Amino acid sequence: MKYTILLSIIFLISGCSTQPKALKPVDEKQSCSNEHEIYIISHGWHVGLALKSKELNEAIPELSVRFPNSQYYEIGWGDSGFYQSNQVTTGLAFQAMFGSSGSVLHVVSLNSNPRDRFKNSEVILLNTDSKNYKNLIKFISESFERDKNREVILENHGIYGDSQFYTGIGKYHILNTCNKWTAKALYSAGYAISPMLKLTSSSVMSAVENACPN
Repeated sequence: MKYTILLSIIFLISGCSTQPKALKPVDEKQSCSNEHEIYIISHGWHVGLALKSKELNEAIPELSVRFPNSQYYEIGWGDSGFYQSNQVTTGLAFQAMFGSSGSVLHVVSLNSNPRDRFKNSEVILLNTDSKNYKNLIKFISESFERDKNREVILENHGIYGDSQFYTGIGKYHILNTCNKWTAKALYSAGYAISPMLKLTSSSVMSAVENACPN
C-alpha cells in the first residue's frame, strides 16, 4: 500500500512538472542526413549534447557575446543547486530529486571537435538534416529562461573549461533528470527515442548507439 502511494506521488510529480517539453518531430523518421552533426557525450552519470556554434548563436545571440570564439557548444540541463555546487552531497542529491528549486543549463565553449576534447568520455556522433536540426535548436533555445527583455539569464561560471550556467525552464526531479532532457532533445530532433524512462546516461547512450551508424 505504501509502495503504491509512493509511486502515485512520484508519477503525479512527473506529470505536473515535465518542462522543458519535447517538441513534436518534423518527420516521422530521422533521415540521418549528413547536413548537421550532433555529438552525444557521456560523462558517466550525465549525458550532454555538443553542436556547432553557428545555429545556436543565431537562436541565442547572447552566447556569441559570452563565447566570441567558440566552434562548438556542449550543453547539459540539470538541477540548479546540485549542478552548480562545488561539493556534491547526499542532501543536495535528495533535494534535487524531490525538492528542486529550479534548473540551469551548462554551456561549455569548445574550440576543437568534441571527440578530441572529450577523449576519455564515450562520444556518439549522430547526423541529421536541416529540418530536424532546426527543431533541435528550437528545443534547446526554449529550455532557457528569459528575462523581461527576452534575454537568457546568467548564473554562475561553469564547472570546467570556458563555461557558463544559465537559468533553465522547468524543475529537475526523480523522473525529469538531466539525461531525460537529452532524450527529449533527441526526440525533438526526430530520432526514434522515447524520453519517458530515459533517466540514466546508459539508457540514453544505448538508445542512440545505432541510430546513425558512422
